[in-house]
Amino acid sequence: MILLQNISFGFPGGNLLFNHINFTIQSHTKSALVGSNGMGKSTLLKIIAHETQPLSGNINIQGEIFYVPQMFGNFNHLTISECLKIDQKLNALDKITNGEVDEKYFEILNDDWDIEERCQNTLQYWGLQDFDLNQKLEGLSGGQKTKVFLAGIQINHPDIIILDEPTNHLDLEGRKLLYDLIEKISATVIIVSHDRSLLNLVDTIFELSNQGITAYGGNFDFYTEQKEVEEEALHNDINAKERALKKAKEKERETLERKQKLDARGKQKQEKSGVARIMMNTLRNNAEKNTSKLKNIHAEKINDISGDLRDLRSTVRNFDQMKVNFNDSSLHSGKLLLAVENINFKYRTDKLWAENLNLEVRSGDRISIKGSNGSGKTTLIKLLLGNIEPFEGKVSRAEFQSIYVDQEYSLINPELTVYDFIQTFNDSALQESEVKTLLSRFLFGKETWDKKCEFLSGGERLRLLLCGLSISNKAPDLIILDEPTNNLDLQNVEILTNSIKDYHGTLLVISHDEIFLDEIGIGGEVVLK
Repeated sequence: MILLQNISFGFPGGNLLFNHINFTIQSHTKSALVGSNGMGKSTLLKIIAHETQPLSGNINIQGEIFYVPQMFGNFNHLTISECLKIDQKLNALDKITNGEVDEKYFEILNDDWDIEERCQNTLQYWGLQDFDLNQKLEGLSGGQKTKVFLAGIQINHPDIIILDEPTNHLDLEGRKLLYDLIEKISATVIIVSHDRSLLNLVDTIFELSNQGITAYGGNFDFYTEQKEVEEEALHNDINAKERALKKAKEKERETLERKQKLDARGKQKQEKSGVARIMMNTLRNNAEKNTSKLKNIHAEKINDISGDLRDLRSTVRNFDQMKVNFNDSSLHSGKLLLAVENINFKYRTDKLWAENLNLEVRSGDRISIKGSNGSGKTTLIKLLLGNIEPFEGKVSRAEFQSIYVDQEYSLINPELTVYDFIQTFNDSALQESEVKTLLSRFLFGKETWDKKCEFLSGGERLRLLLCGLSISNKAPDLIILDEPTNNLDLQNVEILTNSIKDYHGTLLVISHDEIFLDEIGIGGEVVLK
């Protein structure tokens, strides 16, 4: 069971990300945590996984935890066995089978005599049978890294499984394997994902919002239906409050006009009947006091309704339509940027591709790069950019400006604040107020400007890069996007799509999202095998 009581978390020098969160996850249930980018879903998972400490609150968790993170950059220096937390067991088994009788090795192994066989079977399940447990993670693709961590579930048999965007880098076959595993497993599972098929395998949806956590007893389709009902009720409440506010203002106006007419009539009668001046002043003062009191009564009622209306409107999800103000590329359409002639690459002793690659990229092209996990999509990008050299063949490059947005968003310096990072793109010397206005347009309010980039979610990092591209005075001739929709909720996918549509340079995209590729106008594809 997972029990969280009054959990609060915030970043140094910033506002609280969430405050006094309470929720319970029963044993052997499957749950998902949903919410907008930047709301703190990944942070909450890290707190449950004991990877991050909350500012306050109590955590009561019963059982062994296995955590699959969203990003793997911090694990690149580790071997596969170290990532799976089985390196000590494997070492102990090796010592014992080679004649060591030290009791500590038997304690470490803990009678797990079939650990090697289980590892081999599990790696084969995930299509990693050729991998050495002692090889480091840094040489693997994003999908392969994900599969390594997912293999740890079957190897370690944890009581609690925590998955943060597990399908982000998986190919179609890998996703099917994960769906099958989640359906069959009896452990407690909690997932953060934007994969609707995966979210429909859970029993409960927990929504994290500014109002805290709300539980919906059902899968994602049920949650969506309930949200539509809630949204309709919310808009009905807003319309009712707007009508009530209009009516209250009309009532105030009518009442004050009637009072003014009555006071004027009374004053005329008093003047005609010869009432003494001192009495006239007293009556006038009383009338003014009554009018003021009447105004206060109506003002209080109007303020109450206005406050209720503001509260209701604040709960409506309102995403600004961000657009990147790209300048046109300085290159003429159709100019040859990259010419790839019979290239191939070698990892260890084997060629990466069954057939050598030939490819031309011209200014204005929009090309998708497709292939299963481990087929070399990211390697091809590195070859095109000259970051690595081919084993054979040749890549010819013209002069052009490019930007590569990789899966780890490594363009972003995690030590810089949001504002300081954006200033690195400010080559046209925009004023501070203009920069902050653009940040706000990309959903970075003033409470985030001093926040370190290392604390941003994946979706926030991509939005920050888009904001930087909008600020920069020089549009890149080539933009390369590596799985750009992986860390975005549906609203932010739409924002990204609209931004990229207005870009008139050259585009290379690695993505499994066919809808996204279609909407941004991909005109050609490279399929790696």
